[in-house]
Amino acid sequence: MTSAPRVTTIDSHQHFWRLSRGDYGWLDDSVKPLVRDFMPEDLEPLLRRAGIDRTVLVQAAATEAETEFLLDIAARTPFVAGVVGWLDMDSDGFPERLAHHRANPHLVGLRPMLQGLDDDAFILRPRVLDNLRRVADTGLAFDILTFPRHLPHVAEALERVPGLRAVVDHLSKPSIASGALDPWRADIAAIAAFPNVCCKVSGMVTEAKADWALADLEPYVDHVAACFGADRLLFGSDWPVATLAASYGEVAHAARVLLGRRFGVDDMAKVFGGNAARFYGLAV
Repeated sequence: MTSAPRVTTIDSHQHFWRLSRGDYGWLDDSVKPLVRDFMPEDLEPLLRRAGIDRTVLVQAAATEAETEFLLDIAARTPFVAGVVGWLDMDSDGFPERLAHHRANPHLVGLRPMLQGLDDDAFILRPRVLDNLRRVADTGLAFDILTFPRHLPHVAEALERVPGLRAVVDHLSKPSIASGALDPWRADIAAIAAFPNVCCKVSGMVTEAKADWALADLEPYVDHVAACFGADRLLFGSDWPVATLAASYGEVAHAARVLLGRRFGVDDMAKVFGGNAARFYGLAV
């Protein structure tokens, strides 16, 4: 009997950083266990143990130097399938910088750090919307890093840039610790109504209580599974940020168990690899 071909598994969301670069303003004593270097040699054995083949490396600093740092890592790290970088989306120089970095085959997406900006409606600024249209024209992906309060602004931006291919990071960070589902539940459903938008099943454990259990995460996973379906969900570890609350293996296990209650083998292969490869255009 011929066995089915092995499907490439992909972690759609992980980070690296080197502190000496000096542009990680959010790395302070509030997240003290993270205030050290995290590089490919730290992650590689964890991937092997969890059965993950490739990753998407996502920016963790709001500088163009960060994008260049990550692209350099991708060029020499076989398991990194692509990079989601950062460019200044509210800059007149954005088109030139986009064209410059778009030439690098490792760049598969862009992410402004919307969650940390003073202006909750940043994504609706005229120049940002113009630049989002440029991103849409290139076919690059757009990662949406938000808290639930940002989602109505994001929905309006998606309405105004209909060609944008986007993915919601970390379920938009609902308050899992409190168990609150609303208004996140309706707002995430509104985002899911855009057929070109996906959602990463990632970042949950750091939004949960310190003594979290699978049951705490389940209502949130069930909701995005119902809204987005098996074709528009991507597994992501959010390593090493997730290590504040869980090991890499625990994060992967939680996602496999909770999603495995809803989806069969073929759909799980999509969530744990196929969808990320298609969405980001990865050569895997």
